[in-house]
Amino acid sequence: MIRAILFAAIMSAPNLAVADGLDVMPVTEGVWAIVGEKAQRSPENRANNATFGLVITDAGAVLIDPGGSWEGARALHDAIRGVTELPVTHVLNTGGQDHRWLGNGYWQAQGATVIASEAAVTDQQDRASMQMTMLAQLIGDALEGTAPSVADVTFRDAHSLDVGGLRFEIVHPGPAHTPGDSFVWVPARDTVFTGDIVYVERILGVGEQSSITHWPDAYLAVEATGAAHVVPGHGGPTTMAHARADTFDYLMHLRAQIGALLDSGGDIIAAPQIDQSAFARLEQFEALAGRNAQTAFQQMEWE
Repeated sequence: MIRAILFAAIMSAPNLAVADGLDVMPVTEGVWAIVGEKAQRSPENRANNATFGLVITDAGAVLIDPGGSWEGARALHDAIRGVTELPVTHVLNTGGQDHRWLGNGYWQAQGATVIASEAAVTDQQDRASMQMTMLAQLIGDALEGTAPSVADVTFRDAHSLDVGGLRFEIVHPGPAHTPGDSFVWVPARDTVFTGDIVYVERILGVGEQSSITHWPDAYLAVEATGAAHVVPGHGGPTTMAHARADTFDYLMHLRAQIGALLDSGGDIIAAPQIDQSAFARLEQFEALAGRNAQTAFQQMEWE
């Protein structure tokens, strides 16, 4: 009864706004979304321009994604202390983007075990130098202390974890935004943490490391959980219907438009002019829509 009363009080409270552009938002019992900025990496956000997840159990806290730098991880830790004093026992990397793994070293120094898919680790190692160079330019001195450090435990397709009697299913459904993207399904909390498989509120990014071919299937694997609560890789906690509208529907629209361009004999120069206006509501649309189209063209012409 006391636990239920405390939970109701937390859920009715306003978001716990903290420093460094992070908003701590309650999702359901013992589950939080830590929502970073949707704009570019900067010294102020310390490369935490993404959404992270936190699950509190009787045996400690589980963090989904570590932050984009040592200082970014420290900022996440400060946010977590506003919710619980329990230690973070496990950190789950959901992919190969910088904010999904470059904070690992901080958490390993705190004694946490880091878990990631084998494909994510390979991607992280392949792109570590490039990511560190990029971050040096974008966040400057805020990169101090950051050193690439990969997971302690790896898995090929799926991994089950039990912490405090709560089961976490970590699934790598195939490449999406990055080659090693995974989602984390917590059945007892009816919550899925999607990493970069799902973006809401802002347009997703199709980069050279992405797979326009397999990303829709990765999304459908997330949707198959039937989760009531969705914590996306970018944007605030949401519903599966919203996730579909902003991610799956966009991917399928992009594929259809580029497919029609290829069928008509069009070239990559025309790709940025395809009609994506139905998704102009999404943040970062002007910055990314044209690039997404060109990258999709490059990949789809070889399908």
